[in-house]
Amino acid sequence: MSPLQRKTHVLAVSALAAAVLVTGCSEIQQVSDGVDKAQQCLKAAAVVTDTVQKITKLTDDPAAMEKALNDGAAKLGDVADKAANTTLKEAADGVAKNLRDLNVTDADSAVDATQKLATDSVRWVKQLTDACG
Repeated sequence: MSPLQRKTHVLAVSALAAAVLVTGCSEIQQVSDGVDKAQQCLKAAAVVTDTVQKITKLTDDPAAMEKALNDGAAKLGDVADKAANTTLKEAADGVAKNLRDLNVTDADSAVDATQKLATDSVRWVKQLTDACG
């Protein structure tokens, strides 16, 4: 093999290796993006279910319930801010707004908020998980 042929062969092999490496990195990035998206989706749904669990224990403490609602809304807002998926961001922002809109000032509004969460939280979790689909 002449030096020119050897050089051409080495360049061809190097080009092929670079192409395989770039393609592989792209696929790894896609898998990584998919894992990140799944984690964000799970976290968003977990925030809603955790908030509902906290709320059901606070029906006798309207101030603590209001704080728990606002904390849940803030956590969902954080998930939305970090979401690379626009659909998940919009869904998380919407659910966070719904949590913030529940105004608990006394025992009656605490009961109302608990009932609303009981009915709406399933729909909210579905909205979040559908946004990830």
